[in-house]
Amino acid sequence: MEPTPVEEIVAALGLISPLDGLSTPEYEWLATHSTERVGPDGSLIFREDEPSHHMNIILSGDVIAHRRKSASVARFVGRTSRLTGKLPFSRMKTWGADGRTVGPVWVLDIHEDLFDEMLCAIPSMARRCVALLLDRVRDFTRMDEQAEKLLALGKLAANLSHELNNPASAAQRSAVSLSAELRETDQAKYRLGRLFHSEEELERYNSWVASARSHIHASAGFSLIPRSPLEASDYEEEMLRWLEKHEVATPWNIAPTLAEMRIPILMLDTLAAALNTETLSAAIATFASSLRVERMADTVVDSSGRIFELISAIRGYSFMDQAPIQDIDLPVSIENTLAMFRSRMAHVKIRLEFESNLPLVSAYGSELNQAWSALIENALDAMHDHGTLTISIRVSGQTAIVEFHDDGPGIEEGIQSRIFEPFFTTKPLGTAMGLGLDTVQRIVSKHSGSVAVDSKPHSTCFQVRIPINRLRAY
Repeated sequence: MEPTPVEEIVAALGLISPLDGLSTPEYEWLATHSTERVGPDGSLIFREDEPSHHMNIILSGDVIAHRRKSASVARFVGRTSRLTGKLPFSRMKTWGADGRTVGPVWVLDIHEDLFDEMLCAIPSMARRCVALLLDRVRDFTRMDEQAEKLLALGKLAANLSHELNNPASAAQRSAVSLSAELRETDQAKYRLGRLFHSEEELERYNSWVASARSHIHASAGFSLIPRSPLEASDYEEEMLRWLEKHEVATPWNIAPTLAEMRIPILMLDTLAAALNTETLSAAIATFASSLRVERMADTVVDSSGRIFELISAIRGYSFMDQAPIQDIDLPVSIENTLAMFRSRMAHVKIRLEFESNLPLVSAYGSELNQAWSALIENALDAMHDHGTLTISIRVSGQTAIVEFHDDGPGIEEGIQSRIFEPFFTTKPLGTAMGLGLDTVQRIVSKHSGSVAVDSKPHSTCFQVRIPINRLRAY
């Protein structure tokens, strides 16, 4: 309620680093042409989206900015500088965050109507304000780029976790079942060995097992039975009736395995004719158990191989443990990037049209893959994960041309000129930062290349041109 004496305000202004070097009359001008505000801890200094009309000089205390509309970062917290708010030469219209005090705060506000007079009275304020504006742009750009990278990293992690979950779960389940099955199979073989009455009977069984395995391997890729889920069920029922007829123990546990492996009934009749009833039951049970063990082991091998493929794709995608500049095989680079999005491509048809004998391209491998990721993700978002994505690579002179073509709804003609602008996005609020295509453009420009777009309804094509040898680009 009581204004602070001008002498005290001038003394406080002398401690503000952006104002270092001002003369006493210049400090006095700021003190006498400003509105003074003080507030306790937690006071609201400015509100997000409200018009901004003042330059703020924070004499004491701190102000924390909370951004409510920050896409992947629900709440951004940033400490303001001592000289903040709307500055001369700034195009700032509204506040970009809520500002609240941390502890008691003392602020001076200078209205924008006084900016011209201030620049005349304090000429150095023009240079000081321009420097602050440049710092502000750099800091906020860095922050939003980090948020965009976090958003992309989160999506990448989600895709990878989805891809890794299936083979990892299959391997884990099979390994647990395999441990129990091996113990049972071991005991069953001992019991079966005691049931054979002669070496001839054992030899007949071993011969039949060899014949059955040959049949399984021969019919692995093709078999007349079963040809459909219904026929598979019918064949399993037929197998169950045969086992029950021959008094085989636990037929419900054995029938699915024999049916899945396509063991013909005639082959079982051959075994039944070679063995007595008691031995037949143990022999079939032991054989079925061995098949289950082999199937579980194959599942572990296949799942482990799939996990290894994904890890290899990740290493190739990130160019881990490699120098920044690499001789890049573009088809491999594209395929490694596509592997990161496999979980979204269940209903997407991928067409790869690569020229043969493509040369290696000198490039920053991990950054180039980041550009491919942004373009592929944009295409998938446009198609809502349903449609056809065509990726082509060809060479024209000393330039590699990579095109990403999708059959989504297309980009409206009125905004095509703006899609590469930073922070411009057509996606819903909170799902994107609007930096994806800006990042693509910066990465391609870093490689002395160019990126362009041609979009019509159901036909959008992003074309990236990169010199094969960037050191010779001009």
